Amino acid sequence: MNPINNGAPCVLIIAPHGSYRTFAFTRAAETLAINTLIASDGKHSLISAYAHGIHLDFTEPDSLYTQLLESIQDYNVVGVIATDDYTTELAARIAQALNLPHNDPAAVLLTQRKDLARERLKSYGVSKPEHWRLDLSIDLKQQLTPIVFPVVVKPVALAGSRGVIRANDQTELLKAIDRITQLLNSMNDLSLDAKKYLLVEAFIEGDEFAIEGMLYQGELKLLTIFDKPEPMNGPYFEENYYLSPSKLGKETQHNITEVLQQACNAYGLTEGPIHAECRIRDGQVFIIEVAARTIGGLCARLLSVGTGHSLEEIVLKHAMGQRFEIEPQQHAAGVLMIPIPKAGILKRIEGMLAAQAVDHIDEINIQIREGHELIPLPDGSSYLGFIFAYADTTEEVEHALRTAHAHLNFVIAPVWKLSQVG
Repeated sequence: MNPINNGAPCVLIIAPHGSYRTFAFTRAAETLAINTLIASDGKHSLISAYAHGIHLDFTEPDSLYTQLLESIQDYNVVGVIATDDYTTELAARIAQALNLPHNDPAAVLLTQRKDLARERLKSYGVSKPEHWRLDLSIDLKQQLTPIVFPVVVKPVALAGSRGVIRANDQTELLKAIDRITQLLNSMNDLSLDAKKYLLVEAFIEGDEFAIEGMLYQGELKLLTIFDKPEPMNGPYFEENYYLSPSKLGKETQHNITEVLQQACNAYGLTEGPIHAECRIRDGQVFIIEVAARTIGGLCARLLSVGTGHSLEEIVLKHAMGQRFEIEPQQHAAGVLMIPIPKAGILKRIEGMLAAQAVDHIDEINIQIREGHELIPLPDGSSYLGFIFAYADTTEEVEHALRTAHAHLNFVIAPVWKLSQVG
């Protein structure tokens, strides 16, 4: 059904090029019989929803808001959704202009700047790691004096653990700063501020958890907590196993929700999906990250076990001013974000049939094809793929994921680079 022909209500989905999330949202919309309109740069896409949607010029970010607002004048837009970090602020501005459920655009931008977000949490007394901001444009010597080790150093505007490095002393910190600076200088799409500053924060020894929630008029509704069974101690912090439901007790889950609600209040977030990371040390919850979006990659599919609905269905309903009643299922689910073991060219993956045959494995989804170059974290920004498992217990799920992963052998060839002579 094409909303431009009949004036039917539709939800606007703003998607940057290559988003993992667009198909999941359009599929959920079909399930709910909701019309969708995709705004993207997919002018020449072979996918119908992109090709027949609104086409934006993302090379002109300053004019995106005007482009999009003018383009939707003939549509009956009743909700606005951003699929990824890159479009959350734009979606908030469009929803604000249309008087639809939205976050303050300034609050969304705040969550995308780790240094400014930490300062806001500090000013509101929200539990978070002690932190220091480094200005790379001036001498570092005095700036490093107050830092207490061990620490984690990270870019202020990158996501997905990219550029995040642990340092146990000043020598390691200086090496990490140099490595991250080189990474930032190689990226042409970052602002000057994003390259000028680094965030250093105290390393919190303890278990790490990921949280999915929804904000309804400022009130946080917890959707699920994902356990991360692998220690996240560095030196790099790539994601790996996510397991649901969490083994945490009700009191600890309540504490997480309470601290996360405080963080959302501090930022000024009031509407829509929240993806967060926290650590727990000696019973105290520390906020590590809060993003005004859904979980990344393909991992959102796990939410159907924890809520009875897909995450995309929940977000679509919210965008239209509605909500689902959560219906927890008596099953467990998990995913392994397959890490890149080393740099090089992916030649082939062995053991796929054996891995797929493991009990409780639902799917092995490889995202990087043979012949492509692999760049592991902290310099890279992607994973090899995802392994999904479903069972009656989280123990069965975790065992299935580990067993399947052990069957896989990634054959990687070195990258040979030509050097100039003379």
